[in-house]
Amino acid sequence: MATVLSVSGSPSASSRTSRLLRHLDQRLAAQGHDVVPLDVRTIPADALLGADFRHPAIVEATELFARADGVVIGTPVYKASYSGVLKALLDLLPQYALAGKTVLPLATGGSVAHVLAIDYALRPVLTSMGAAHIVQGWFTLDKDLAVQDDGSLAVAPAATEALGQVVDQFSAALGRTPLLAVAG
Repeated sequence: MATVLSVSGSPSASSRTSRLLRHLDQRLAAQGHDVVPLDVRTIPADALLGADFRHPAIVEATELFARADGVVIGTPVYKASYSGVLKALLDLLPQYALAGKTVLPLATGGSVAHVLAIDYALRPVLTSMGAAHIVQGWFTLDKDLAVQDDGSLAVAPAATEALGQVVDQFSAALGRTPLLAVAG
């Protein structure tokens, strides 16, 4: 089916956001998609913060975005916005890196006070980058994500149902997205 780039914008190696994305990657793969994970935290900080467009890790990330039919972008919410490492990466991508792509924005956080971060902080950036279709995103409370002793993720039943619905809508939208030509 489609190639999906699954981007975790968490700076933490033990991130619930990253674990949630890898958990959802399994659902997308079971639906026949080729899922490519990208943890922004693995990109060298000097490349991100130094805006080194020619750094091999930045070049590779840019190519991953270019090859993807759809992009899942997950971020923890800090100070009512998406993470700084995600911003650093998005700033280094070409202006229309999401042109012709279907995008699923996801966020995690400790309080429902941050639920609008997807629509007020992340969605405008994704739109400005030319996303063809940004499907309904989802905010998951940290308390609904529990890391098990074996490192796997347990998701609360209500959150599992809601996440399943948004992932399935994203999956269905991948087949209907028109490719847009962007004037250079």
